[in-house]
Amino acid sequence: MAHLEKDDDVIEIPTTLPVLPLRDVVLFPGMITPLLVGRPKSLASLDEAMKKDRLLLVITQRDMQIDDPVHQDLYDVGTVVKILQIMRLVEGTMRILVEGVARGEVERYLGTRKFFKAKVSLQEPRPVSNRKMRALVRSVTTQFTEYVQLNKRIPDEVLRTVLPIEDFDRLADSMAAHIVTKIEVKQPILETVELEPRFRTIGKLLAEELEILKLEKKIESDVKNQVQKNQKEFYLHEQLKAIRKELGDTPDESSEVDELQEKIEKAGMSAEAYEVAMKELDRLSRMPSLSPESTVVRNYLDTLLSLPWQMRTDDRLDIKQVKRRLDADHYGLKKVKERILEFLAVLKLSRSLKGPILCFVGPPGVGKTSLGRSIADALGRRFVHFSLGGVRDEAEIRGHRRTYIGSMPGRIIQSVIKAQSKNPVMLLDEVDKMSSDFRGDPAAALLEVLDPEQNHTFSDHYLEVEYDLSEIMFITTANVTHTIPPALQDRMEIIRLPGYLETEKIKIAQNFLIPKMLSRHGLAARDIRVTDTAVRNIIQLYTRESGVRNLERELSKILRKVAVGFASAGKKEPVSVSPKNLERFVGIPHFTEKELPTSDMVGVVTGLAWTSSGGDILRIEVGFMPGTGKLSLTGLLGDSMKESAQIALTYARGVARVLPLKKNFFNEIDVHVHVPEGAIPKDGPSAGVAIATALISNFFGIPVRKDIAMTGELTLKGEVLGVGGLNEKTVAALRAGVKEVVIPKAVSQVIKELPKEVRSGIKIHSVSDMRDILKLALKKPLPRAPRKSSKRDLEREIGFFEYMKDTSVAH
Repeated sequence: MAHLEKDDDVIEIPTTLPVLPLRDVVLFPGMITPLLVGRPKSLASLDEAMKKDRLLLVITQRDMQIDDPVHQDLYDVGTVVKILQIMRLVEGTMRILVEGVARGEVERYLGTRKFFKAKVSLQEPRPVSNRKMRALVRSVTTQFTEYVQLNKRIPDEVLRTVLPIEDFDRLADSMAAHIVTKIEVKQPILETVELEPRFRTIGKLLAEELEILKLEKKIESDVKNQVQKNQKEFYLHEQLKAIRKELGDTPDESSEVDELQEKIEKAGMSAEAYEVAMKELDRLSRMPSLSPESTVVRNYLDTLLSLPWQMRTDDRLDIKQVKRRLDADHYGLKKVKERILEFLAVLKLSRSLKGPILCFVGPPGVGKTSLGRSIADALGRRFVHFSLGGVRDEAEIRGHRRTYIGSMPGRIIQSVIKAQSKNPVMLLDEVDKMSSDFRGDPAAALLEVLDPEQNHTFSDHYLEVEYDLSEIMFITTANVTHTIPPALQDRMEIIRLPGYLETEKIKIAQNFLIPKMLSRHGLAARDIRVTDTAVRNIIQLYTRESGVRNLERELSKILRKVAVGFASAGKKEPVSVSPKNLERFVGIPHFTEKELPTSDMVGVVTGLAWTSSGGDILRIEVGFMPGTGKLSLTGLLGDSMKESAQIALTYARGVARVLPLKKNFFNEIDVHVHVPEGAIPKDGPSAGVAIATALISNFFGIPVRKDIAMTGELTLKGEVLGVGGLNEKTVAALRAGVKEVVIPKAVSQVIKELPKEVRSGIKIHSVSDMRDILKLALKKPLPRAPRKSSKRDLEREIGFFEYMKDTSVAH
């Protein structure tokens, strides 16, 4: 039994007490606190205390979420309390009023099932009253006073109750009890028995709380000032409306500002754009309605509000349906369709993917532009399109700054506004035909637009706020790539569209072009029939192109003639268009039937060329005449092709040394190389092997096979180097009726990617040495004639002819 003096009374505290767990409060000695008791064990502890001396040990739980704690869930130090008042409530709950008497530490728990009971030792501090302690108490008291004044949750009466307490022990506990903080922070104070460390702990806690309270007060003050400012602005705006009304100004101006403000609030702009829009709106509200500047600001706000900040269309993620849609609109184009389906599949799985930047490169008329619209329709996206052909001003892309009169956004932002969607398909046509001058380089401006890592923060000069372009699917089209800057090419995924084969054109005409044009000309499918043979004749004799644009014109000409006949006769009789009556509809043929030599000829070789409109065959002719050893080149040849001719002549002269020629033979003849169609510029090194073959054919008088064509760059040592454009070249060869094509071995891997019709319709030979080509192209092997030679020359020449006897050639 322990004895405790309190207010001249002596309280006898037994060493064994029932324990009452507390959930959410730390109770300090000297404090009078109401408690609600409802748990069975707690009610049993209360009954035990009421049967004896009304004393309990209250201890806080470590975790307030536990409903049925065990003694390990309780702290070791609590407070011995005396029950002052008890009141029974509904459903067995009791409300008690207790007063903290002393600190108590659990030595051990006694084995009882109904309630907690523990052996308790009282914790009393040693009295301290030196100068240092008094200074510490005064400092903490000052902090506590400031804390109560700043904290609105603590009434000012607390100061009148706490500050007069002279006993340091009771003063510390009273201050700790009134600090609003977590249980985990208060419990260490209760467990600190000695006065000096207890006051230091309270002082540190009060310092932290004061910092937080001062910050809260500052935030509250800022919010209050902002509210007052908004109220003031509202009041002044209302006054301004009233003044304008008295002056006779139209009320439309103020209502327009309110309408614009409402639209800005609903537009879903970015934080930056919203701030700029509100700033411009504030400027507009203070401007006279007839001010020229107000028109500029109003147009700017209208542009900002026209942008689709949050509007986007839902992608059609059914891959099979998209594939059917693409197949229905365009024939072939396998690579392009695969790339679109890949994009869609990744989008379907990830649900977040930046729009791809594709560049369709191919000759005119193969469907690059119309393919963009088909892709948009297949994906369920909106489609916008503009041409970059001839654009030479950087402001066309990025817009004009608002300092200029009549300034407006660039083409990109205008197209987004037109689409009214954040994720349209945007087609930039003719990207290879841009140019630059003193006004800037539009290709450089496109670097940001077409870079997925940058275009999410695209800034137009007119808007001067960032706009996200990353969801847009950009598609560019071009006929050639060498005019596109390398940096711009690097940002695009280039997909090449080769020219159509003859069989493909026939299918496109019958399945796509004719059905589409019938409705345009007011005709039905039963009114006219164009046979496949007639379409083939149109392709061979009237168009000669990589695409189908001229084919569509010729077919349209046929339908117009039929429409005229129906309109004149007043009745419709089915018309059949065949090769027999084709000239009656489309006139005489524009081209001869074939461009290949009619027979095997000496000095005439068929080469293969690549042009911006697709592939073509190239006829090369060689002639010799008495002269002074001069090489003449005609046919409007470029520098690269002239150099190839000189290399071919050097190589041919080396081969011709086996002939019994007189000493200065090559200095007494002129060589003339001509490439017909002299009005058309020609350039590039790929005709080197064809020129060498023609020269050697002429030197030896051996004809060249008429059904073989070749391409490849030649070196002085007779090596055949790789060239480009094989897809277009082989398509042109098949279209012209060539049976065999010779290509460099260095690019033989491209054969696998050639169209199936090309691989099955043409025999393709891949070679690495000019001697292989001579074996294939010449009608018979080169003759062998002895002559006086040095031993070294003789060995080289014999080796060449031994090689020519070998019939094995790389295919």
